[in-house]
Amino acid sequence: MNSYEMIVILKPNTEEDLKKDVLQRLYDVINENGKLGEVDDWGIRKLAYEINHIKEGNYVLINFEAEPSIIKELERRSQITDAIIKYLVVKKES
Repeated sequence: MNSYEMIVILKPNTEEDLKKDVLQRLYDVINENGKLGEVDDWGIRKLAYEINHIKEGNYVLINFEAEPSIIKELERRSQITDAIIKYLVVKKES
């Protein structure tokens, strides 16, 4: 298994219940064939550039270990979720 970190930027007006539901769906994918690590909620921060007239985002950093095949499913779910503005998955060096 490889170590990864994923940053997810949610819309700033996302309700807390919806935010938990969206993140739980990502955690479920990770837990199927991997191990969820530390999750760090950075809160609402200003975006580096405006995305679809949105100037702020709710940042969440997710650390996990998983097989490389999981990444495609995580990215697919992130793309089809309306509450997620942007996401990025990066493999950590050992």
